[in-house]
Amino acid sequence: MQALVGDRLHVHSRVVGVEERLGEILEVRGREGAPPYLVRFVDGHEGLVYPGPDCLVESRSNS
Repeated sequence: MQALVGDRLHVHSRVVGVEERLGEILEVRGREGAPPYLVRFVDGHEGLVYPGPDCLVESRSNS
C-alpha cells in the first residue's frame, strides 16, 4: 500500500452496524509511501494507522 499526504484512507466496516471510516492522511511515516500513516478521521480523531485488507487509499488526485 502506498499513500501521499493529503490522500484519503477509507476503512471499510467488516461488522454489521459499524460505520465505515474516512480520514485524511496527515503524515506518512513509512518509506516511499508505506504505512504507518497518521490519519485525521472526519470525527476529528487522529491516530496512527497500520492499514489492513479492509482499507483503501483514495488518491487526492481522484477527488
